[in-house]
Amino acid sequence: MAARDTLSRRGFLYSAAFAVGGVMLNACSGSGDTPGRDSGTTKAPTGKAAKGSEPKPLPPPAKLNEAPSLAELVKAGDLPPVAERLPEHPYVIPHRWATTGKYGGSMRLVSESTDGWDMKEYMYGHSPLRWLNDGLDLGPGLAESWESNEDASEWTFHFRAGLKWSDGEPWTTEDIMFWWEDMVLNEEYAEGIPDEARSGTGSIAKLAAPDDLTLVMTFDAPAPMVPDMIANWVNRGIAASWMEPKHYMKQFHPKYNKSVPENWAEIFDAKRNATTNPESPTMTGWLLKSRREGRSATFERNPYYWVVDKEGNQLPYVDTLNFGVVDNPETMKLQIQNGQFDYVHGAFAGLNLGDVSGIKATQSKNQLDMILWDSGSGTGSIFFFSQDYEDPKMRKLIRMKEFRQALSLAYNRAEVRKSIYFNTGDLTTGGYGPKTREFHRGDGMAVYKQWRDSWVDYDPDRAEAMLDEIGVVDKDGDGKREMPDGTKLVVRLEYPADADPSGEHMQKNNILKKSWDAIGIDTRLSPVSPEALDDQWAQGKLMSKTAWETSTLTFGADLLWLMPMEPSRWAPLQGQFYSVRGTPVEKQQLDVDPYKRTPPRMEPEEGGPIEQLWDLADRARVEPDAVARDGMFWDMVKIHVEEGPFFLGAVANFPRVELVKQGLRNVPTREQTALGGLVNDWHHPTPAAYDPEAWYWENPAGTS
Repeated sequence: MAARDTLSRRGFLYSAAFAVGGVMLNACSGSGDTPGRDSGTTKAPTGKAAKGSEPKPLPPPAKLNEAPSLAELVKAGDLPPVAERLPEHPYVIPHRWATTGKYGGSMRLVSESTDGWDMKEYMYGHSPLRWLNDGLDLGPGLAESWESNEDASEWTFHFRAGLKWSDGEPWTTEDIMFWWEDMVLNEEYAEGIPDEARSGTGSIAKLAAPDDLTLVMTFDAPAPMVPDMIANWVNRGIAASWMEPKHYMKQFHPKYNKSVPENWAEIFDAKRNATTNPESPTMTGWLLKSRREGRSATFERNPYYWVVDKEGNQLPYVDTLNFGVVDNPETMKLQIQNGQFDYVHGAFAGLNLGDVSGIKATQSKNQLDMILWDSGSGTGSIFFFSQDYEDPKMRKLIRMKEFRQALSLAYNRAEVRKSIYFNTGDLTTGGYGPKTREFHRGDGMAVYKQWRDSWVDYDPDRAEAMLDEIGVVDKDGDGKREMPDGTKLVVRLEYPADADPSGEHMQKNNILKKSWDAIGIDTRLSPVSPEALDDQWAQGKLMSKTAWETSTLTFGADLLWLMPMEPSRWAPLQGQFYSVRGTPVEKQQLDVDPYKRTPPRMEPEEGGPIEQLWDLADRARVEPDAVARDGMFWDMVKIHVEEGPFFLGAVANFPRVELVKQGLRNVPTREQTALGGLVNDWHHPTPAAYDPEAWYWENPAGTS
């Protein structure tokens, strides 16, 4: 799946801050909360920014119930009654596949991380809004309803009354304003401005909390995609925090405590991480109880969790989560086969389709049932050139669409599909995946197929003819093609030196080399130090990247693969130039060689495809009408079809392995989800979006 950075949240946001710039509810029950509707709704827009629905939450359940262990604490006077712990209108999980469960037991999970990043992906509790139905729909979260003004330049969010942190302290919009004013806007802390807090022109929003339950975001231009962005990720986890428990965190902040040490920001970071600091209050279903560095972490139920099932049972059902930390992939697979875990999210465990036979062969021992959720990937393992490669001759060739199109036609994707993805998924030129939200409205699916199929045919004869036409021929008779001026042509497939030799990326690279060698392209595998790779790429020193993928939930919230916006993708220097647009840096060092600027950055070719993509994106970002906005996105896709491919995929939407211990209930099968599942895209937090708090054991006593 896509590379998932292990940067600190603050570092992630600092980087991401530069990158600004009719479907029915299939899996969700109508008896759940009524989703607020935003301007990106699948219903036909009216030409104005659609408002969110009026607040129509379900009435509180007739009776609230709780876990027996909590009932005992209430009886002993150590905990308030459940009705006092939950908000006036608890969030009711709306999934049709969710049945009423049983309380108790523990769940054994596996983590590859000592810092708990993947543990956060099980808990969606801090999000103001939530993705439903594999990203087709938005629903409420901490915010019970939301609406915008006519041009989507002001958004108002109404939060649930009576929310409480895990320590019993009230949750209010002060916790958002603390994050915003004392962290995001605090230059000493440098939290970074998340995309959802920027207008369509990239300017920063103004946040105001007129009362404890209302947040108003005001922009200087339309910002129609704000709700989509707010639903992304697991907040206070992988990306934007969106809130911090002010009552606890202010003691570590110099504004409120003048005696904090000089390295207060480092201490602050450690204290706010609820997956490593058991004292940090949380809004998630489980809270950290104990942790052994590099070995294990145990989470117990949060008595103040604000979510219930349809019968009024406070979630979670399972008492504890026990994460075992295993950083060696082979050891992890052996432990899985031995049945040491109750649920395994294959994407986190590094499981691929090649592991299926080994797991099935040991099923009598591991007692794990296998379900296959769709990845939603747009590419599988990817290849892309750097459009800004430092060598001018090679850069000129890379920017020739005929050269890239010829290489795409020479790529034997069917062999990749057979050997790596076991003939699953769809062959693809490379693009966004079929789960992308916009593809499921209007003409979207036709646009997706056009992009997918544009240069996907395996036609080495046509590829050779195209190379001949642009002068990339074998001039010296050595069997290898040269550049048009006769100099040697070498295509390097660059990848992290620590890449798994048997993993999907290296298997794909070997097939890519074989395909291009066959048409006379001297193709070489080229390992790069993992520590140096990102810096060298951003400076234009590397020719290609080969160990990534694309997976995108929504165009509106993620244009990073569609056009250069920052320095990690297919035009790094132009992406860096985009990231400083509108700042004083944009006009600086214009007389300096782009590769020697600080940071290295390059203007796009006037009238070229990148400038066209930027112009369309600028217009789309401030367009409140979803139909008009989608049309601009389709025009961007057309540029990829005609001027691309800018990145080469192999297989889209191959399945991902999920393993479920026999007797564990409410983990949805592929058929029970709206679109077959959506695993690979981080914007759709998986498995958090499927509410693990609602999973339960048929026999809880047998797991304790």
